[in-house]
Amino acid sequence: MITPPIVVVKLITLFLSLLVAYLAFYAYKRSESHPMLYVSVGFVFIGIGAICEGLVYSVLGTSLFSAALIQAVLVSFGMVLILRSVMSDSNNGAI
Repeated sequence: MITPPIVVVKLITLFLSLLVAYLAFYAYKRSESHPMLYVSVGFVFIGIGAICEGLVYSVLGTSLFSAALIQAVLVSFGMVLILRSVMSDSNNGAI
């Protein structure tokens, strides 16, 4: 059972991550800096990962382990994209 305080906190996390993603995408459009695009997409994955555990567990009826694993994979992928943006060369977007 997912309690209302958990839902509220997860929705706040989703909102904040999508806000950061929007601002990073806006910065990408203004400056055409490819690392900002990776930051934007990375935060989208982190935001989706923040809410998916409860949805996968409740709606699909999977085990808690499976739901947590899916969440960890999504959040990790988002972190890898952000890490790639931090480690990329600012001149050409390559590592």
